[in-house]
Amino acid sequence: MSRVCQVTGRRPVTGNKVSHSNIKTKRRFLPNLKTKRFFLAEEDRWVTLKLSTDAIRTINKNGLYAVVKKMRQEGATI
Repeated sequence: MSRVCQVTGRRPVTGNKVSHSNIKTKRRFLPNLKTKRFFLAEEDRWVTLKLSTDAIRTINKNGLYAVVKKMRQEGATI
């Protein structure tokens, strides 16, 4: 499974791990992803989404149906 948020598209990014002696080595910063089930009342079914915590806040603010509708316009299958 890929580490990509289905709503925001957040992906892992790369950067440097910096030691106490200032030696830099490459590392990955992973997004804070959660697998969450939502009940989509308009379609009377459950949907499971892999979301960043920022996307969960977006769904709480705008509503699940509005977010799913926008995702479908962008070409995602849900």
